[in-house]
Amino acid sequence: MKKLISLLLVLTMILTACSGGPAPGPAEEPKTPEGPKEDVTEGGKYAAEQVYKYTYAEEITTLNYLINTTYVDMNVAANLIDTLVQYDKYGVLQPALAEKWEVSDDGLEWTFHLKKGVKWVDFEGNEVAETTANDFVASAKYILTKANESESANIVYSVIKNAEEYFNEEITDFAQVGVKATDDYTLVYTLKEPVPYFESMLTYVSFFPVYEPFLEEMGDLFGTANSAILYNGAYLLTEFEPQIKRLLTKNEAYWDKDVVFVKELNYKYNKEASSLGGELFRRGEVSHAIIPTTNLDEWMTNPELKDKISPDRLGTYTYFYAFNFNPKFDAQYEPDNWKIAVSNPNFRKSIMSAFNRLAAMATEDPYNPEYRIINTITPPNFTSQNGLDYTDIGDLAALKGKDFFNEAEAKSLRDKAVEELTKAGAKFPVKILMPYNTNSAYWAQEAQVVKQGLETLLGNDYIQITLLPHAPTGFLDGTRRAGNYSLMKVNWGPDYADPQTYTDPFRRGGNYNFPEYTTEVSADGKNAYDVYDSMIQEAKAELIDLTKRYELFANAEAYLINNAFVIPYNVSGGDGYVASIVLPFERPYAPFGIATSTWKGARLLANPISMEEFEKAQEEWQAERDNALKEAAK
Repeated sequence: MKKLISLLLVLTMILTACSGGPAPGPAEEPKTPEGPKEDVTEGGKYAAEQVYKYTYAEEITTLNYLINTTYVDMNVAANLIDTLVQYDKYGVLQPALAEKWEVSDDGLEWTFHLKKGVKWVDFEGNEVAETTANDFVASAKYILTKANESESANIVYSVIKNAEEYFNEEITDFAQVGVKATDDYTLVYTLKEPVPYFESMLTYVSFFPVYEPFLEEMGDLFGTANSAILYNGAYLLTEFEPQIKRLLTKNEAYWDKDVVFVKELNYKYNKEASSLGGELFRRGEVSHAIIPTTNLDEWMTNPELKDKISPDRLGTYTYFYAFNFNPKFDAQYEPDNWKIAVSNPNFRKSIMSAFNRLAAMATEDPYNPEYRIINTITPPNFTSQNGLDYTDIGDLAALKGKDFFNEAEAKSLRDKAVEELTKAGAKFPVKILMPYNTNSAYWAQEAQVVKQGLETLLGNDYIQITLLPHAPTGFLDGTRRAGNYSLMKVNWGPDYADPQTYTDPFRRGGNYNFPEYTTEVSADGKNAYDVYDSMIQEAKAELIDLTKRYELFANAEAYLINNAFVIPYNVSGGDGYVASIVLPFERPYAPFGIATSTWKGARLLANPISMEEFEKAQEEWQAERDNALKEAAK
């Protein structure tokens, strides 16, 4: 019927055009002169045309957000589907499809009350159904059905009662799983144990809703085209031609459409996007472009370009240099000797004090290396408690402003280590194997700087660093995971809004730096790693008092750093330097989930952001965020 109606409309338009227009009707009433229009540009700050243009080189693999968790796929899905909660531009949790929610006293039952009247529409904006609590149940059932091969199933069954049993087909009745719709607008999740960070997990695609009748109707075709999904988010994928283009258009049926300012997101495919971005931006063909470090000088020294470039917003992945306590490298690098040396705290601390992190970072960012340097494993602005940033809590607070690089202290620690290690039977120089990925020119340069700096300051008679270039294919399997290194730059990113997520690399049985293999003994006679592990277990066990939980985690992380099990280095710099008319501080913010991928609340500027404008906006945002967190804590 819909196709027939559309055909009739087309025929009517053709006949109208051929006849010279519609028949004249009654004379129209004179129009009242319009008053002054609202200044949508706010004095010229914002662009009059809110259309974002961008070129991309990596295509999405599927629109089926229930099965795929790649960044590119989620980046699109985040704008098409809404879930229960959302984060504002300060990273404060806000209601979305859920108007309100409450948690049982034991922390196991979470009840969400949904907004009424939220519409599912097709890619043309035609209304299909209302979003209800059953849509979240249907989503969970699909994801937890093993045959569907959802990559996000583990996220769901890690916390939901009986979800893992259903996924493993130990039970077959989904009614036993802790996801229930008690009515159309009431959704209840029952957890298998209290999860203090459960709210933050709801912003992942694994907790997105789906309209079950449409899902069943589409079957295997669900998510194979823009017409094969339904939408209840801020945008519709109105056009989608893989490796050609995708066009996202504002959803006029969206429940919160008044804060969706960018009307279109226009993406065009170009396999050379990364190298052409800067030139396309200069010609006005794109709204945002990444400027590689190799092109920085051209932009920084050109009077016409220097005010059109700025740093990108910092990311959430942190990088740190890890000491390997279970070496598995070749005998020529003397793994047994390394075992003795790495278990000596003064040896590790001498390396940490001699590591000039600014010099190393300057290989990637020669203009502002301080911007990314951090003194913790968990980055600032990740999470907070009682209005206080996590890095300002407990023993971490003392590390935040510390300069680890200290030449005199490095030499003093070296001398202590030489005396202690000689007694322990170690040989000098201690051989240090340090791998790097040959796919990164910056990493190769950085490795050279680190090697030269450490050997020059501490002496070649103390340490001898061998750089190990490794191809990108199988890099981690051949280096970190295999224990084929002495000292290596590694990274980690968060999975949820709780400091526990940044402890995962150092867990017993992990494949980062195997700290449980240390033979170091603490002052009270305990194994040094066992001390750390007991601190972590105590923190994990605190599920009710979050203030205490955060302090326990902060103290454990500070212990790891103060004892130089790892050397904090930097937080990811997003895309490095960019030319852009998108001010990132107006977009939703959260270091996890899909918040930063959403365009809700964003606006395009009339002119590119300069360095000074970026720094000012960042300072204002930080101050406003600090106040917002304090208000939220009340």
